[in-house]
Amino acid sequence: QMCIRDSIEAASYGKPSIGGIYGGEGDAIKSGQTGYLCNGNDLNAIYDTLLKTLANDHYLELGANALEFSKDFSWDKIIKKYKSLGMEICLSKDYAIHLGILDDEYKKEGVTILDNDEKVIMRSDAILQMNMLSEENLNKLKKDQFLIGVLNAYLNENKLKELNSKKVNCFSLELLPRITRAQSMDILSSQANLAGYKAVVDSFAYFKKAIPMMMTAAGTISAAKVLVVGAGVAGLQAIATAKRMGAIVFATDVRLASKEQVESLGGKFLTVQGSENLETEGGYAKETSEEFKKKQEDLLKETLKKIDIVICTALIPGKKAPIIIKDEMIKDMQPGSVIYDLAAIQGGNTAYTKVGEIIDKNGVKIMGEKNILNKLP
Repeated sequence: QMCIRDSIEAASYGKPSIGGIYGGEGDAIKSGQTGYLCNGNDLNAIYDTLLKTLANDHYLELGANALEFSKDFSWDKIIKKYKSLGMEICLSKDYAIHLGILDDEYKKEGVTILDNDEKVIMRSDAILQMNMLSEENLNKLKKDQFLIGVLNAYLNENKLKELNSKKVNCFSLELLPRITRAQSMDILSSQANLAGYKAVVDSFAYFKKAIPMMMTAAGTISAAKVLVVGAGVAGLQAIATAKRMGAIVFATDVRLASKEQVESLGGKFLTVQGSENLETEGGYAKETSEEFKKKQEDLLKETLKKIDIVICTALIPGKKAPIIIKDEMIKDMQPGSVIYDLAAIQGGNTAYTKVGEIIDKNGVKIMGEKNILNKLP
């Protein structure tokens, strides 16, 4: 996993520095929280720096492998943006070698390359990365450092309490409220959008048949049928991507407002009879009643018999992911079908999902991706 560390030093400390290292345990991006975590008293410098960067037409975009401070995602221009703010940028050796970017290219832009993670962390005053640090690197953090990123407050409560006791200032950006003023910092939407796209591409690669309808002199091959469970940002992107690649797409969601969105992308919305709108004021899904779950289960059981690929994206803020695709449903699916579970890190939407593994159940492949965004530069 590529982890990004970013240092923004308070004025009293001296010259600001930015650090980036390779390594660390990845937690999935989770939506639905509002507010933010912060510990510390003198935060004026960090506020000023972030406000300068995020003002007007710029926004903070946390990629799996890069911190973007501009609508131009070219890494060299991002470095120039940092340097224009008077920051020193530090990366660990072979930081982006897996993306085809050599250390020498970073050096040409004025980046300092250090030997290992420890040196980067020790030199950095603030650390910005996509997911929570590994245990090893968490222990290297010191008093008054800033840790900024998607820290998954609900899943990492104990780790954050420990950091709080060490006086490390934590900003968990997924807790920013989804309001107009904060739209430019909505990292959940940007990352979910990429995840939905990549989930479709990966699942199609594992599927052994053609996706679009193929008409030949020898006969016709029907288009693959795709079911997207959960029509949030990731789900809608999955629908759009699958549709563009020629699949027949179905989708289901507990929020009735999703029906129009799904249909606008060319998908067919599966409506649970007698369902109510289970949407929070912030636009997130609420937990369903037992009656709704039973009706949804009956609908999905019949639908899955003719589905080739399932993309699972259903999450409930602050809770374990709901199990939607159950054992008996998987038994009825066609051998060779693929289930791609984007909710794996929070428990998964299927009965057999395992994080970081591909499970074969009666010929059905169940993919539990741990950190899908690391596959995208």
